[in-house]
Amino acid sequence: MATSLGLFPPRPRGLKGRASELETLAAAIETSAPTRLALVGAGGSGKSMLAAALAYRVAPRFDERMSWFRVGAWDFRTLAEMLAVRFGTTRDRHRIIDGLRAFLSEDERLVVLDNHEDDAAMAQLLDALSETKATFLITARRCLLAGVLVFPVTAPLVTSGRAAFPRVAPLTRRLRWNPLALDIAAAIVASGATNVNALARFLDEHGIGAVRVIEHEDDLPEVALLVEWAWRRLPPESRRMLAVLAHVEGDNVDRESLAILARAPRAKAQKAIAALERWHLVQEAMRDRYTLHAVVRYAVQKRTEPVPPARLFEHYVGLLERHPERIVSEQTHLFAAMDQAQRSSEVDAILRVEELLTRLAEDS
Repeated sequence: MATSLGLFPPRPRGLKGRASELETLAAAIETSAPTRLALVGAGGSGKSMLAAALAYRVAPRFDERMSWFRVGAWDFRTLAEMLAVRFGTTRDRHRIIDGLRAFLSEDERLVVLDNHEDDAAMAQLLDALSETKATFLITARRCLLAGVLVFPVTAPLVTSGRAAFPRVAPLTRRLRWNPLALDIAAAIVASGATNVNALARFLDEHGIGAVRVIEHEDDLPEVALLVEWAWRRLPPESRRMLAVLAHVEGDNVDRESLAILARAPRAKAQKAIAALERWHLVQEAMRDRYTLHAVVRYAVQKRTEPVPPARLFEHYVGLLERHPERIVSEQTHLFAAMDQAQRSSEVDAILRVEELLTRLAEDS
C-alpha cells in the first residue's frame, strides 16, 4: 500500500456506532473529489479514528495513495516543508509551493491533516494547493475556514441514547457518551482494578457532574478524572512515560526512545508500558510506537513538567546521525527538531537538522 512510507495509522478496529457517518462521508468524497473536508468535534469524540476508517474505506478511489500528517499548530512554512520532505519535492523556499502543486496534480491523492489548530496557517496551505488532484481531510476541534465542507462529529450513539460500551453502560451518562472516556473506563474495569460502581463513586465524589468553565477544548473532566484515578495507581516509570508523551512535539515515540527519555530502567520499562496499555492511556499508533490522545495529553500536561527541548533535540538528532536508516520512521521528530533549531537560532543546530532533512529528502 502506497501509504506515505508506512506512516499511515493502522485500520481502526471496533469502530462502534459510526456506520452511517462512514457511509455519508465516503459518498461525499466519492462524488466530490478532489475536495476539502473537515471532521470537527470536541476532544475525544473520535475524529482521528473516524478519519482513519474513512481513509481505508475510500482507499481504492485513490489507488491507495494516502498520506497522514499530524499538523497541530505548526506554521505555514513548517507545514509546506513537511509535505515537501514527505513527497520528495523541492524545499527551495521560492519553489516549494510550485513543487507541491505539480506533485499533487499528477494523480488523485488523499492527504489527511490530523489535529489541525492554526486556521491561518491551514487556510494559507489549502489555498496555495487548491485546484490540484488532492483531496484534503482535516480533523480539528474547531475549524473557522471558508471553502471547506465541515462535518460535525459527535459521540457515537448519543442521539439514540444507547451505550456503545456495554461493560460500563451505567457510566455512559456520567461520562456524557464521550467515547475516549468510556474506552478508558471500560479498560480499567476489564483489568479488574476496580468495578463500575466504585468508579462511579470516584467520579461523583470528584465532581463529574459539576458545571464549570473549561480552560481548553481538550480540558474534559470526563477524561481528566480517569487520568487522575489511574495516576495514583501507576508506577513512577509509567508516570514519566506519560510525561514524555504529553510534551514531545513529534508524532509518536518508539518503545526504546520512550524508555530512555523517561529514564526507565530496562528491567522496568516493559511493565511500565504494559500498565499504560492495559488501561488504554496510550495509543499504539504503529507497532511498538506510542502516542497520547490530545485530551489525555492535556490532562497529563497539567500535572507534569516538560522534557527540556534541548534534551529532546539532542536525543533525536543524535539518534538519526547515528542511525540514518531511521530518518523516515522518525521524521516527525526531525520536523520538531527543525522547529526547535529555528526557535533557538543556533547555527550548529540548524546545520545538523538541515543535513538530516537533505538525507530524508533523498530517501523519500
